[in-house]
Amino acid sequence: MTDEPLYRDRVCGIDIGKAGLVATIRVPSDRDPARRMQETRSFGTTKKEVLADWLRCWQVPAVVMEATGDYWKGPFYRLEAEGFECVLADAKQVKNLPGRPKRDPADSRWLAACFERGAITSCFVATPEFRIIRLHTRYRRDLTEERTREKQRAEKLLESAAIKISSVLTDLHGVTGRDIMDRLIAGERNPKVLAQLARAAARRKISQLEEAVEGAEFFTPEHAALLAKVLQRIDRLSADIDDLSAVIEQLLAPYEEQLQQAESMPGWGRRAAQDAIAETGVDMSRFRTGAHLSSWAGRAPQDHQSGKRKGRAKAKKGNRYLGAVTGETAVAAGRTQTREGARHRRLARRRGTAKACVATGNTRLKVYHKLLSNPGMRYQDLGPDYYERQRDVRRQVAHHVGKLGSLGFEVTLCRISEAGPDETGPAQAT
Repeated sequence: MTDEPLYRDRVCGIDIGKAGLVATIRVPSDRDPARRMQETRSFGTTKKEVLADWLRCWQVPAVVMEATGDYWKGPFYRLEAEGFECVLADAKQVKNLPGRPKRDPADSRWLAACFERGAITSCFVATPEFRIIRLHTRYRRDLTEERTREKQRAEKLLESAAIKISSVLTDLHGVTGRDIMDRLIAGERNPKVLAQLARAAARRKISQLEEAVEGAEFFTPEHAALLAKVLQRIDRLSADIDDLSAVIEQLLAPYEEQLQQAESMPGWGRRAAQDAIAETGVDMSRFRTGAHLSSWAGRAPQDHQSGKRKGRAKAKKGNRYLGAVTGETAVAAGRTQTREGARHRRLARRRGTAKACVATGNTRLKVYHKLLSNPGMRYQDLGPDYYERQRDVRRQVAHHVGKLGSLGFEVTLCRISEAGPDETGPAQAT
C-alpha cells in the first residue's frame, strides 16, 4: 500500500446488477491502522437483504456505486433512506483499466479504492420530491412523442390512399382536417362535400381541398377501419396527456415563482418551464455555475486535443429531456425579435441550425441558472439590435483611439462605471 493520504477512511464500493449486487468495504486494519483491510460480499437487490446492517457493523458511512442503467436506483434510494451518504459515479470516471479482470468483485473493489482516494465526483441525483415530478413530466413527453408518431401514421395512411389533405392544411389534425377524416371514415367520398367542411381560414382553400380529396375513391373500407383506430389512439393519448398536465400543475404549485422566472425567457412556455424545473430542481447551488449546468445537460461542446491537433468539438451527451427542452426553446426563440433570437439567427447562418441550437441552448441554461439563483429576478431582453449597437460602439472607440494615436497620444481605455444594460443586463449570462 502507498502512503498517499486518503479522502475517506471507511468506504464501500457496490457493483450493481439487476437481481444482485457485490459490495466491498475498505476500512483501517485492526492490526496496523496504517494499512487497509477489505471484505467483499454479495447481496440481492430486494429490501429484505441486510446490506445496511452489514455497513453499520463496519461503521461505513459512505457508499459509491456506478450508474448502471436504472438498476442503481433501488439500492441507492434504500441506502439513502437509511441515512448513508450515497455517491453515484459516472461510468467514465471508473472505467475498467486494460489488464484488470472484469468481474463484479473486482469492479466493486476498484470502486471502493477510487472513492477512498477522492477520485470520484458525485453525479447529480434529484431529490425525492423532484423524482416524482420527473416521472410525470418524462412520461408526458414520451406520450407526446408517441402521439406525434400516430399523427404521422395517419398522414402516411392518407397518402397511401392518394388523399393530399396535408399538402393544403397547415395542421392535418386541426378542426378541418379532423372533420374531413371523420367523414371519410363514415363513408363520404364526394370531394365537394368534403371540401365544404373547411372552417375559418381554411375556407379560403376550398378549391385546393377539392383537388386534394379527389383520390377518395382509393380510400377503401380497410383504410377507414385502420384510420379510425389511429384516431382513437390519438384521442386516448391526448386525454392521458391532459390528465398528466393537471397532476404536474399540482405537484409544481409550490414552485410557481420559479416557473414564472423560467417562462420570462423568450421562447419558453409553461410546459418547457415545467420540464426544465423537473429535471434540475429549483436549488441551483447544486450546480456551481451556469456553465456546469449547461455541461451536465449536454449543451456544451467537447474539447478533444492531442498535441497541436484539435478534434471536432461535438456536443457531449447529457440529460436528453433537458436537451430536448433547450432545443425546442432555441428554435422558438429564433423566431422572436429579441437578443436571443438575433443570436440564434446569426449562428444559424454561419454554423448551421444544429450548432446554433446547441449554442443557444448553452446560453439559455446559463440565463436559467442566473434567474433561479436570484429569487424575484425576471429576464430582461437587450433588444434585437443588441449586436448592431455593440458593433457601432466598437467602431466609434476604434475611430477615436486611432485619431488620438495619429496626433501622438498614447491611449489607455478604462471604463469609469459599471457595465450598462447594453453590455450585460441583470439576467444575461455569456
